[in-house]
Amino acid sequence: MTDPHYRIAVIAGDGIGPEVTAAAQRVLEATGERFGFAVEWDPIVAGGAGIDAYGTSLRDEDLDRCAAADAVLLGAVGGPKWDDPAAPARPEQALFTLRKGLGLFANLRPVSVEPALIGSSPLRPARLRGVDLLIVRELTGGLYFGKRKEAAAEGAKRAASDSLPYTEAEIRRIVRLAFQLARGRRGRVTSVDKANVLATSRLWRTVATEVATEFRDVVLEHRLVDSCAMELITHPSAFDVIVTENLFGDILSDEASVLAGSIGMLPSASLGERKTAHGIFGLYEPVHGSAPDIAGQGKANPLGAVLSAALLLRWSLGRADAAGAVERAVRSTLAAGHRTADLLGSADQGTAISTAAMTDALVAHVRGQFPPVAVPATKPPGPFRGRATGPKR
Repeated sequence: MTDPHYRIAVIAGDGIGPEVTAAAQRVLEATGERFGFAVEWDPIVAGGAGIDAYGTSLRDEDLDRCAAADAVLLGAVGGPKWDDPAAPARPEQALFTLRKGLGLFANLRPVSVEPALIGSSPLRPARLRGVDLLIVRELTGGLYFGKRKEAAAEGAKRAASDSLPYTEAEIRRIVRLAFQLARGRRGRVTSVDKANVLATSRLWRTVATEVATEFRDVVLEHRLVDSCAMELITHPSAFDVIVTENLFGDILSDEASVLAGSIGMLPSASLGERKTAHGIFGLYEPVHGSAPDIAGQGKANPLGAVLSAALLLRWSLGRADAAGAVERAVRSTLAAGHRTADLLGSADQGTAISTAAMTDALVAHVRGQFPPVAVPATKPPGPFRGRATGPKR
């Protein structure tokens, strides 16, 4: 019997994207050696690198290659080089094309606090106890995909407009997914909107209330986005599953990175409805952007990308065993005191290690080459519970 073989399209992208993606690839390969499976990588040039190479952020043929893979692993796209708002091709268009073209409507961003990193967060430790939440962000509607009118290039009467469209079907499918995920967690859904101002939010609230009648075992609360933003910092442990529209989800998930100690810690999975031979097809990427100011300096934190690879293993490849090994390797590596610069809190002693050194430590832990490190007990595996479980746009 031959070992399982998986094909993963990998888009390294721009800035620190190639560095963190390479780290995730190394960890995945080490995990494959341990658990008896092989990975075939299909490298794709996209984002700013795609504009430089082909004049477009993502070619049609490369979208087809992504669709033919078992999953897609992405680093980050964008940077000052391509920041001209009047440019016909922009790096973030690759993300929009991937989401629409691959039918990826749900972006899942788990946020929990590793015990070893409590000192890395600016929040008081008491506020971080019990934090284990999942942000479910709708990906294919809202402002990012609405009609827009750019400002005229002259005079003091310039004006611009953006529309925020949502259909009942788009809202219903993302809210239903949130309820399904909450059933495997603590049974609470917070639906976030701005229903006191926006017509689309009033539709969102109505549909969410209707969906809740299908899930009598799950508690639903509605919360305005400004109130949620405040409570996310003051009482983060009160949240279980947060479901919201595209723009609000983008902002709230970046805010939630403060809880984890660094945005470099947060993974994400973008999923649709298509099943593969092994699981659900998806695109996996760290939440952080391309960070061009530290690109090529070995300072990037690879843990968000590595934990995204763990999500890939669990959801698209059906390898919960391998995903768990990666998540334990991250926890043990942090418990052993390894830190990139963004993770050094006031209580930490010593100096930061490089991206490569952090990756070496992760690989060693995956391979069992380091003695186990005692870490606090974690909750049992479940859908995006704790670690069982792009640029920003």
